[in-house]
Amino acid sequence: MSDKYVPLTGYERQTEDQMRETVEGLREELSRRRSIRMFSSDPVPRDIIENCLKVAGTAPSGANHQPWHFVAISDSEVKQKIREAAEEEEREFYGGRASEEWLDALDPLGTDDHKPFLETAPWLIAVFAQRRGGEVVGQDKKNYYVTESVGLATGMLITALHKAGLGTLTHTPAPMGFLTEICGRPKTEKPFVLMVVGYPDPNCQVPTHALIKKELSEMTTFI
Repeated sequence: MSDKYVPLTGYERQTEDQMRETVEGLREELSRRRSIRMFSSDPVPRDIIENCLKVAGTAPSGANHQPWHFVAISDSEVKQKIREAAEEEEREFYGGRASEEWLDALDPLGTDDHKPFLETAPWLIAVFAQRRGGEVVGQDKKNYYVTESVGLATGMLITALHKAGLGTLTHTPAPMGFLTEICGRPKTEKPFVLMVVGYPDPNCQVPTHALIKKELSEMTTFI
């Protein structure tokens, strides 16, 4: 056998009943996931965040280049800088940059340019997409399917954080170039999303609008 391949390990075929039970349990659990904007300031141990990031790092990627970098932020001064920069961008967004159609779409969520959760939550995770890199740190190859790959890793990160019992918010102020400078990342990386992470505030509420989910028949075609 070529040394390009190794035997597949770690997979154990389940019975169909086991499969049904497993995926139904996962569906029920993830259906309770909500994006939140009301966070507790209670600390979350670093090792839990580290393990969630390790989960994200197992995501599939173009040519296995793993074109992502995560900056996990708990420092209060850095979080303050991020909040100030994000709110500046958001003021311009809500103050005229966004179209009326976009603002109408956001209206049911009750969002505005005030982002206190960026300081309240114990962790922010800035996700960066790398234009160049490779499967080994220090390489300078072109990365492929970068957006798709980083999106997959981010989805797995959200799932891991939820499984750990944490609340999350995918925050995407536009533009996000300020994250590159504040986080000290090279210009070859593009900010992808800013994850806000922590325990939900005891009085946390979510928009009723967020409970609307499409039925399987509305989002799926079997051929």
